[in-house]
Amino acid sequence: MEPVTLTTERLSLSPFAPSDAEEVYAACQDPDIQRWTMVPSPYERAHADSFVGELVPGHWRDDTGYSFAVRLGPGGPLVAAVGVHVLQAFGTNSYEIGYWGTKEHRGRGYTTEAVTAVARWAFTDLGVVRLEWRAEVGNAGSRAVAEKAGFRVEGTLRASLHRADTVRDAWVGALLPSDLGLPSRLPYLPAVSGPA
Repeated sequence: MEPVTLTTERLSLSPFAPSDAEEVYAACQDPDIQRWTMVPSPYERAHADSFVGELVPGHWRDDTGYSFAVRLGPGGPLVAAVGVHVLQAFGTNSYEIGYWGTKEHRGRGYTTEAVTAVARWAFTDLGVVRLEWRAEVGNAGSRAVAEKAGFRVEGTLRASLHRADTVRDAWVGALLPSDLGLPSRLPYLPAVSGPA
């Protein structure tokens, strides 16, 4: 897919570019980003260079992931990162969203605003029928963003996150197009409980 730029009332979301490496490197020095996300720890400048110069453009080109640098308007400071990742499961594609906010810009709703914009784009432009969110149990900040963006927490997956030679439990939630008032590309027939 050709990279796209999205805008909201306050934000500009565009695919990461090599010129973003320094800001990504600085943001990922935050111990909370290293603790709660899948970025390498310690996070080195080479990781940032590879992410913005190779991984992001390759994922867009191969339709395996769509990562956005979230800025306060065009050319403004980096306030967050949001990505949709395509996962192969049972012969079909599933989609998972991930994100982080820069330490100095947390608590202002930027990440929630960006996650909502990317979710709308995924439903309307990619034809996604279910967008999943996962976070390690205890990551209250990520959960708050997900819930504010409309995700419904569906449960806890035991030993589902592999990190630093350990497996950890994860919360899982999902957002459907109808949760944002959008049509789905496929009809949804929810389970109906009745008398046993």
